[in-house]
Amino acid sequence: MNFDKSILIVGVGGLGVPAALAIARDKSVRHLGLMDPDPVELSNLHRQVIYTTADIEKPKVEAAAIQLRKINPALKIEPLQLALNTNNAREIIARYDFIVDGTDSPAAKFLINDIGVATATPFVYGGVLGMNGQAMTVIPRRTACIRCLFEGVSDTAEVASCREAGILGPIAGALGILQAHEAIAFAQGRMPKLAGGILTYDASATSRARFARVSPRPECICGANDRLAREPGQTQALARH
Repeated sequence: MNFDKSILIVGVGGLGVPAALAIARDKSVRHLGLMDPDPVELSNLHRQVIYTTADIEKPKVEAAAIQLRKINPALKIEPLQLALNTNNAREIIARYDFIVDGTDSPAAKFLINDIGVATATPFVYGGVLGMNGQAMTVIPRRTACIRCLFEGVSDTAEVASCREAGILGPIAGALGILQAHEAIAFAQGRMPKLAGGILTYDASATSRARFARVSPRPECICGANDRLAREPGQTQALARH
């Protein structure tokens, strides 16, 4: 069964590739956007499994689109070979029903959050650093957003991106698939399981995963706290999912 919803994946790398593959294989989404400015590099191949050596130097979005169409010929794919920035984010995000954050930049993650909130576009945040990962789904004006947890981008000298610190491929793969399941749930009219909370995974020593509810922060730009104050029954409704 197809659902008339569109999903945009921002960043077709360690998180975005497994998310795109899972969405294509599910075959319940009609329209998928792929956004990434970069070409395929040799260093990508060991964990971004959709690419091959023949794709090196080709745009990631184009190479990924070719393989995804083989998996699901009915899937309409929009390759966007550009970086998300303050000039284009609102226009692009507003065209989609749900956003998958596959970026490796804190600034890009906050941009997705802020434009998602401003345009009432739900999204699933994902982040991997070393052997740790996080994922959280935001339903604007209903659940806590990223700024409810972190008010702003840390100083660049204090932020280690995954390019600098590295990531463990299987962790990115698992979280990317989890992000895809959140997007698919929304597309099918179901409440995503990570809405209103954050999942953290630590693969160091004894692997462990933890899900924690996140309360909206008073006076946050997302306005979820104000709505919950007016509609207290919403907290119980979200907790049941």
